[in-house]
Amino acid sequence: MPELIAQGILPSHRWRHSLPSGQSVELGRATRTFSVPWDNRISRRHVQMTLHDDRVNVVKLDSAANPVFHNGAQENVFWLNSGEHFVIGETTFTLTFDRAEATLDVPMPVSQQTFSHDFLERVKYRDADRRIEVLSRLLDLISSATEESELLTRIVNTLMEGIPGAASIGIVQCDQSNQSHADGIGLNVLHWDRRGTGSGDFAPSARLIGEADSTGETVLHIWHVSQRKSDSKDAAYTFDYENDWAFCCPLENPATAGWAIYVAGANRPAAVAGAGDSDLTRSFDTGSGAMDLQGDIKFCELVGSTLKNLLQVKQLDRRQASFRGFFSPVVLHAIAQQDPEEVLAPRECDVSVLFCDLRGFSQKSEQLAGDLSDLLNRVSDALGVMTHNILGNGGVIGDFHGDAAMGFWGWPLEDQGSAAQAVLAARGIRDAFAEFANDATHPLSDFQVGIGIATGRAVAGKIGSRDQVKVTAFGPVVNLASRLEGMTRWLGAEILVDDVTARQAVVRPPIDGVAKMADGDQGQERSAPAAFQLLGNFQPYGLSNSLNVHALLDVPPIDGTSGTADSNERYAKALRAFEAGDWIRAMEELNSMPRNDRARIFLESYISRHNDEAPDGWDGVIRMIAK
Repeated sequence: MPELIAQGILPSHRWRHSLPSGQSVELGRATRTFSVPWDNRISRRHVQMTLHDDRVNVVKLDSAANPVFHNGAQENVFWLNSGEHFVIGETTFTLTFDRAEATLDVPMPVSQQTFSHDFLERVKYRDADRRIEVLSRLLDLISSATEESELLTRIVNTLMEGIPGAASIGIVQCDQSNQSHADGIGLNVLHWDRRGTGSGDFAPSARLIGEADSTGETVLHIWHVSQRKSDSKDAAYTFDYENDWAFCCPLENPATAGWAIYVAGANRPAAVAGAGDSDLTRSFDTGSGAMDLQGDIKFCELVGSTLKNLLQVKQLDRRQASFRGFFSPVVLHAIAQQDPEEVLAPRECDVSVLFCDLRGFSQKSEQLAGDLSDLLNRVSDALGVMTHNILGNGGVIGDFHGDAAMGFWGWPLEDQGSAAQAVLAARGIRDAFAEFANDATHPLSDFQVGIGIATGRAVAGKIGSRDQVKVTAFGPVVNLASRLEGMTRWLGAEILVDDVTARQAVVRPPIDGVAKMADGDQGQERSAPAAFQLLGNFQPYGLSNSLNVHALLDVPPIDGTSGTADSNERYAKALRAFEAGDWIRAMEELNSMPRNDRARIFLESYISRHNDEAPDGWDGVIRMIAK
């Protein structure tokens, strides 16, 4: 693939980037990929480049202040062929069509060494000051990279600067399923560069990369050892290859699985045939002194360790960012401490499931038919209120259904207080929409909510097909929560819960005006207790079993002066008479309640629809029908 090489005055002022075919890209100090921040003679947007077949069309932009030189002449529009270059300011840009591919066409090494981490820790640099100076700039260089391609470019540049004897350096990736690499398949060159602007393919040894990948340690190969003239007629190894040595440093890390740094050079070893391995790696004649190859390997490992640790941190950040919209902070912390695949694996557990549906959406959609963007923004804001309360109370966002949201508790962390947390979330949602209703100017003032909560056994985790996976809960308890949410329309209640939820969300008496959850409160203080009213025994539409359904009540004042407690007691008496079939007595109790009481309104309506008389075979169960 064609690549453009930029080279400034300093060795670190360099990059090598692939040019996309048929797509125009811009080069300048403030462009994205082809950015040249080191040269102030280059404008923010200086030239536009377009690859056509085997050459590049270069056009100087109107915003460019300084000239572009091609073939020694100032030009505004020109074609750039392979091996040619152009110059802007103090930076040269060269087009190359070099290939990069791991190869088996490499002879067996005359020397191979493996360097353990413990051994390299004991190695001392010969030029420690220079190495440390390069390393001191490394973290700032790579942490400021905005894209992976830019990051890999900076890593390779740093290695070039720190290993002066290297002719070429690349970052490669091995296919972890092909451990032997015997056929060379599964090796990919992520990024590479060579010293200077020379051309030529980059062909790292697949055998060397495979050795390092399989051992997990840095491996050195030396292919060509010069012989004494007296030994020239012996069977000396005379393979004429671009590089005489190379080493490969694997980057073992979940974020860099299969990655490795490959460094090669053409410096001739000063040692003669028969010299020990340590001699071969200790003294390489570069023409101006000895090459510190062991120090180079140690330097490469330090740079590689910084790279893989940084990428792992970024990977965790990305994972948490992708989960942040679905998991509460406490769940995110658990995921960060363990293998996410293990934590998110589906398993059977006890959960509390909350379904919340937006009321008034259909009417509002008719009113805003000419401004669907406004409607979408309002629905998004409403869903935001739901998710904020679910996540804020330790829940997981399980799904969205149009204008409805589903959340659940009890996974991936087991929590005995999941029912209480779900109730707190429901109350927060209800109170928020009640506040909106009091402000006619609020965009959500016309909306109400219906909420159903059920607690029971479910399978929770990453669930789905090969093509689409989502984190959610599955089981009868999920369907029950949905049915309870649907029943809020019938019963005139905003929040309905099943028996298990009502029982588990019982509260202790207030202490200094602050109530705490009775089960699994984990020491978290809450501002007010929850109170429930048993509405009756119902068989929801589509279900074969009946259950007790409770409504979450507004909490009465601590001193008990409100008449709410008396109304609740009268409804309880009416319900007992109703379930026993004494509907006349039930009506007498209901008539003593406030006329706007929603529980009274529902039960009176039900009795009236049956002519004030319990039907034959009455068993006290209210069977819901589709509506």
